[in-house]
Amino acid sequence: MSETLGSYLRQQRKTKHLTLRDAEEKTGVSNAYLSQLENDKISAPSPTILHKLAECFGISYDQLMKLTGYPTTEQTKGPSYRSASEFENLTLEEKEKVREYIEFLKSRRIQQ
Repeated sequence: MSETLGSYLRQQRKTKHLTLRDAEEKTGVSNAYLSQLENDKISAPSPTILHKLAECFGISYDQLMKLTGYPTTEQTKGPSYRSASEFENLTLEEKEKVREYIEFLKSRRIQQ
């Protein structure tokens, strides 16, 4: 069974030794609303609420967004972010050839 937003929030709140009322005081979000979140009765809270909870519990805002089903910065990264890790396994000669090819592609773009 995959982790839900509610179970994750409950776990994080308890890890911080906070009651629902403590969390309410720190976030301004009512304890009744927090209880509904933790019991998965509310599945899509606003990003503003998630941000308040992330700050209160000292957890990743992106993780809360992901558990809620909202797009995250991790999901929006394109191939250019991944390509850097692909260069790690290349030899110096191979890296130079890749750089040369990139320069070649750029020069073709300029000429067009």
